[in-house]
Amino acid sequence: MPKAKVLKMYHLPTCSTCKSAIKALKHQGYELDLHDIKAIPPAADELIELIAMSGLPISKWFNVSGEVYREMGLKDKLSAMTDEEKIKLLSSNGMLIKRPIVSDGSKVTIGFREQDFGPVWYRS
Repeated sequence: MPKAKVLKMYHLPTCSTCKSAIKALKHQGYELDLHDIKAIPPAADELIELIAMSGLPISKWFNVSGEVYREMGLKDKLSAMTDEEKIKLLSSNGMLIKRPIVSDGSKVTIGFREQDFGPVWYRS
């Protein structure tokens, strides 16, 4: 059996959703390369690649239920921002990014919704 790729995961160690995703992936036999999204968020170049792989608009990458998002009043500001400004904002503050982010270098998921996460990462 070939060795499985290591999955790179941006997470927040205190986040229960991230902990659930880690547990689920380990249960599936994946090796994880964990990165604390608050301490060191993905750089702008990496974010651009991850967003492109996901096929999602940049707006879907924001943690809209997060405290930092609300404190910054981003709900009303995002629509007026350019994609470049949004990337710069996300890469400067990992708490603005929806988590967890999981990638094997060819595909990526954000969040831990079963209908999106399971079909991508769960082995049958």
